[in-house]
Amino acid sequence: MLEIRKSFGDYLSKERNYSPHTLLAYDRDVEAFGEFLLANFGQDNLIDVNYSQVRSWIVSLVEGGISNNSVNRKISSLKAFYKFLLKTRQIDTSPLLKHKALKTPKKIQIPFSEKELDAVLHQIQYPEGYEGLRDRLIIDLFYTTGIRRTELITLKLQHLDFANGTLKVLGKRNKERIIPVLPIISHQLHTYIKERANLQEIKDPEFVFLTLKGVKLSDSLVYRLINDYFSNVSEKVKKSPHILRHTFATHLLNNGADLNSVKELLGHSSLASTQVYTHNSLAELKKVYGEAHPRNRRQS
Repeated sequence: MLEIRKSFGDYLSKERNYSPHTLLAYDRDVEAFGEFLLANFGQDNLIDVNYSQVRSWIVSLVEGGISNNSVNRKISSLKAFYKFLLKTRQIDTSPLLKHKALKTPKKIQIPFSEKELDAVLHQIQYPEGYEGLRDRLIIDLFYTTGIRRTELITLKLQHLDFANGTLKVLGKRNKERIIPVLPIISHQLHTYIKERANLQEIKDPEFVFLTLKGVKLSDSLVYRLINDYFSNVSEKVKKSPHILRHTFATHLLNNGADLNSVKELLGHSSLASTQVYTHNSLAELKKVYGEAHPRNRRQS
């Protein structure tokens, strides 16, 4: 089973381009299911599995206090695993073929306000030198392009097209997209890259964003960076790169961008994924509508 799990990890890494963080999570989920099978069914393989066994695992997770969101994530790992076994012809049918995800409450992500973005970009003190330039650029790039954390971390120098004012990112399922870059961001990138060249040692030269030691940034470093800086200007509970992505989409929609354009910029495969960002723009439209419509103003 270790060999199968290793092959599965190689598949996700090389063919699906999953991040190391995702690879680790998927492997842990598959391993945990294997341990459950051994403890409860005396079964030491993951090949001859039926849905009732999967269902038993789901019940044990829920009874153990695991949230529906977390259970769904673990089952997504299993789905990917059995899809891989189908692809490699090690099984004929996935035991999760007819599985339906557990119902979960819809969480409304609260974006940063324009005032908060202005404060974090122009009013707080950044470190002197390389790290200060890098950190501010990362925040501005998240806000002005809406890219994902992994897309920023894996952004390469060859993906920057200064002549056309664009950058290329590799999104989910290896889907490439071209994103326009504002002139002010291009200028910041030029300045940053000049400063980056002065690092004492560069171990990962192909990547745009590096630590002081010249290596590619980690997921946790980027999360911590965003959380720390926004803690200076915002009292929101969640302060993360994803909230900046959400903010990018919401501010565009609030200022008149159409949903299809935002969908393309975010790299979503369907409008349904983009529509989760419309609740704030709808609130803004209601406000404008209420203030501007004559019928409302004439009410006594």
